Amino acid sequence: MIVKQLNGSSCMANLPVITGFGGINAAGRSAGHHAYRRMVLDSLPANKAKSTRLSLAALTGKLRFEGGQWLASNGETVELDTFLSSISDQLDEQTLIRELEQNLFDPNHLLFHRKTSVASSDGDSLQFELSKKHLPDPLPLGWSVSDSEDRSSNKLAITATENFDVLLQCYRKSSVHSAGQLPSGFDPAALYPSRNHPRGLQLTVYAASEAINSLGLEWDELKQKVSPDQVCVYAGSGMGQMDYNGYGGMLQARLIGKKVSSKQLALGYAEMPADFINAYLIGNLGTTGTSVAACATFLYNLRQGIRDIQTGSHRIAIIGTSEAPLAPEIFDGFATMGALADDAALRELDGLSPEQMPDFRRACRPFDHNVGFTLAESAQFVVLMDDALAIEMGANIYGAVNEVFINADGHKKSIASPGLGNYISMAKAVAATRNLIGNEALQQRTFVQAHGTGTPQNRKTESHIINEIAKSFNIKDWPVAAIKSYLGHSLASSAGDQLTASLGVWSDGIIPGILTIRGVADDVHCSHLNFLQSHKEVGNEGIDAVIINSKGFGGNNASASIIGPHIAIKMLSKRYSAEEIKSYKKRNEAVLESAQKTDEQALAGTNSIIYKFDHNVLGRESIAIDDSKIKVSGIDKEISLQLNNSYKDMCD
Repeated sequence: MIVKQLNGSSCMANLPVITGFGGINAAGRSAGHHAYRRMVLDSLPANKAKSTRLSLAALTGKLRFEGGQWLASNGETVELDTFLSSISDQLDEQTLIRELEQNLFDPNHLLFHRKTSVASSDGDSLQFELSKKHLPDPLPLGWSVSDSEDRSSNKLAITATENFDVLLQCYRKSSVHSAGQLPSGFDPAALYPSRNHPRGLQLTVYAASEAINSLGLEWDELKQKVSPDQVCVYAGSGMGQMDYNGYGGMLQARLIGKKVSSKQLALGYAEMPADFINAYLIGNLGTTGTSVAACATFLYNLRQGIRDIQTGSHRIAIIGTSEAPLAPEIFDGFATMGALADDAALRELDGLSPEQMPDFRRACRPFDHNVGFTLAESAQFVVLMDDALAIEMGANIYGAVNEVFINADGHKKSIASPGLGNYISMAKAVAATRNLIGNEALQQRTFVQAHGTGTPQNRKTESHIINEIAKSFNIKDWPVAAIKSYLGHSLASSAGDQLTASLGVWSDGIIPGILTIRGVADDVHCSHLNFLQSHKEVGNEGIDAVIINSKGFGGNNASASIIGPHIAIKMLSKRYSAEEIKSYKKRNEAVLESAQKTDEQALAGTNSIIYKFDHNVLGRESIAIDDSKIKVSGIDKEISLQLNNSYKDMCD
């Protein structure tokens, strides 16, 4: 599709604009900027702080609006302002990084099996009884079986003449008690018929529904505007679904005396979030899949989506990740690597005795003296459109994606150690930003959303990368944010957390400070950087672009250039006439009102989850094919088979 370039000449580049977003993390709902506002709550005007606390109260079932009145969870009628004031401290304490709660598992009572050998104490045979259904087959060496003396029981008498091994059921205490857990009381499984879905897929259904609902446009109307093959969904997880309903259960079941279910393998795949969106939310027939790139997965998926929109092959892209890693085995794995901020290390860092409780709220301390990252769960999604469709539909424009750059690390001694790739991806992202907004704006009106994990290695290596880039582009006192200090590290979703938080900066004009740190460590490179130790007020249009940085295990580096909505509109004003922009803004009024109404419904406790199981299932009778097109029942636009020949000059 040929479009007018921003300077008036012809090109093939469409601008990928962000027209909707939604998600859930330790700060709450991303839609409506509520999760972002939870991070800057103390700097918000009273009305916005109230709205965000109301969002948390509704999200966690503490409050709902029904029958013209506000009701508490016990059904008692309450006065809104008074009730919110009474639970405000509770809402604050039950969000962000905090002590791990016991709704997922009890960190003080973790099951494990200890292998031991059983033998008779006097050297004679060992006799015991065993239920018939627990009798091993084949029998261990030296076992003989007879009926129990109690004929009415369902047991067998066992005589063992040889030693044999058993697994004893034991319990241990986790070494880590801090996490970026979802707000206390929020249960995604209760919002739709979850049918034993892994938690990561439950979060997918919630977060993707929020993103679609935030559009202020009806999806069924929107999909009639584009061909079915012009919608793409790139969504997944870095680790797959690792709880008991996914791969975790498949691997555990036989070892803990249970059966493997028929769903555990199927629902465990890393790309299953995309599959769920296609099958149960939007009925997508277009491109789908996910990149798996550890902690950089979100930006890898974002790059796929913007490439599809820039080239014109697709007009709508749903991009996201869902990660639910708060499982004992994953804590165990990262803790054994020495990557997590465990309780003992936090105590040592703060000079506490073994009996004292660590400061779990400050477990993640990016760029200060620190001891490791804090594991977290999150699902984040954005909806992108090409600029022409956004203008036509009057869509909200929350920002736009300029570019995403990905680079590997080259040869490595250790797969976990950093390399050169992030220098390249960051430098390219900054150069691409300069191309759009100019050198002066780059130097004065941008900031960095650092990966900022809170590990000793990250504080040295990432700070050096960002500082060297700032030097190279003559940027002084470059503001650096690190929101993992609030949310923890959600692995694949971490850059999604960074992106949705950045959109909040353009809404409320505040860059979140790194409030968990007392200062910047002496081994951090900061000659050209300003690691924000307090919130920074910049105004709604004080920032033109943000650089989002993401570093993944194994050498997966990604850096994104995201531009603000005011810059996107300014750019589009050069592509479209004044009359077209005026018409767009008029259409946008209704869309904006619809999106705001959706947010108000969520604040009132209304569940708007999209989940269409066994809905409008299309069979072979629903498709008609000839040599030039494909027609699908119920969809206005056809799929063209008149494809461009990219190798025409090489053909006869």
